[in-house]
Amino acid sequence: MACIIWPGGDFGRSACGRHNAVVAEIVNRVLPILILLLVGFGMRRIRFITRGTVDDMRKLVVNLALPAVLFTAFLEVELQSSDLVTVVAVFVICVVLFIVGKLFHNRFGSGHDYFPFLMTGFEAGMLGISLFGTAYGLDRVGHFAIVDLGHELFIWFVFLALLLVKRDGIRKPADLLRAFISSPVIIAILTGITGNVLDLADSFAEWPITGGLLNTLGVVAGLTVPLILLIVGYGLHLDLAGIREAVRPVLVRLLVVAPLAVLLPPILMGDILNGGEYAEAALFTLLILPPPFIIPLYMKPGVEDERRYVNNVLSLYTVVSIAVFIVYMTVNPL
Repeated sequence: MACIIWPGGDFGRSACGRHNAVVAEIVNRVLPILILLLVGFGMRRIRFITRGTVDDMRKLVVNLALPAVLFTAFLEVELQSSDLVTVVAVFVICVVLFIVGKLFHNRFGSGHDYFPFLMTGFEAGMLGISLFGTAYGLDRVGHFAIVDLGHELFIWFVFLALLLVKRDGIRKPADLLRAFISSPVIIAILTGITGNVLDLADSFAEWPITGGLLNTLGVVAGLTVPLILLIVGYGLHLDLAGIREAVRPVLVRLLVVAPLAVLLPPILMGDILNGGEYAEAALFTLLILPPPFIIPLYMKPGVEDERRYVNNVLSLYTVVSIAVFIVYMTVNPL
């Protein structure tokens, strides 16, 4: 919206200046997201890099860059006892969403066995952190990490277990526990929380060796956002013939989670959701994210039509999530 300045109105000029500054800040935050996504998309279109290269980039993110971000975030964030309520609330939301998917399965997902899995979970690692970090700064990712903790517990102990049961049949709990404790992301979260509880953040920064290691992690963490956005952009591929089929699960899920994303953050603000407006923005960001990108990785072999359906839903929902986040960031720049 253009500024209107009355002749001789210093107040108008001042207000217009502030308005332009806010607009410029929003544009400067949005552009890196859009540019990196478009670059990633363009790299696939012109075959600049292969799918194998992107898979190696994804390994680098999951095993190195993302753990560096999460360790630093949990080490430095101010943890409070009320954060446990947020963790439990997010975990319960994920469980309820899966149940909703089961209930809606026959009506909206008939013929697609993985419809319930598309109704729950959020792609926090490969999209949420990059969006939130780009918009509000990696130094504030700790707020996002806290609201994501309950989700991570759901993904590792419920979501993944159900995927494996669907693919392989009964799965031993010990195998899930082994996968949980050996994940670089989980190791980073647990060690970061431990260091935080023991109040070691300042000591780590001051000691000669640990200080250097923290600086190294900071450099590595800087790779996270650009790499993730390039990977996500590369993976955006909609099968035009399947878009119509993908629209239905996207709309159904949005109708369920959108009210939660709008209403829940203000409700939890204050005594439960700590961190002020950034914590509120973090919870909103989590709740508008697409389903987890790991679903196709754990599907049964030989179900190519179902895999195509899942990939179309994930791609379409990713585009919608990014658009919703940009609108939210525009009206809520902080």
